[in-house]
Amino acid sequence: MADQSNVQCGVNVVFELIGSKWKPTIMWRLSEGDRRFAELRRAIGGISEKVLAAQLRDLERAGLLVRTAGEGFPLRVDYSLSDRGNELNNLLAPVAEWGDRFIAAGSRAE
Repeated sequence: MADQSNVQCGVNVVFELIGSKWKPTIMWRLSEGDRRFAELRRAIGGISEKVLAAQLRDLERAGLLVRTAGEGFPLRVDYSLSDRGNELNNLLAPVAEWGDRFIAAGSRAE
């Protein structure tokens, strides 16, 4: 029998990629369109610059978003979802719908 210790569950892989407080919200906001750093921070609310920068770097490293730096001063940097990021974001839509129904039913995750 094969050693199962090196086999990862697909759900765990997804949660390793986006399993933080802010990454799903970042992806949701970027699904609305490309954003600059400050625009994204305002759209999310409650996130510090340091945390947003770290989360964006993680998502970029994972291939879920694209960082595009323009030329000139001040430097213009836009963030957008990659094709893989869009695919994952679309797969999360039913999860969000389930969460909305869970809240509407008067239940809360503790």
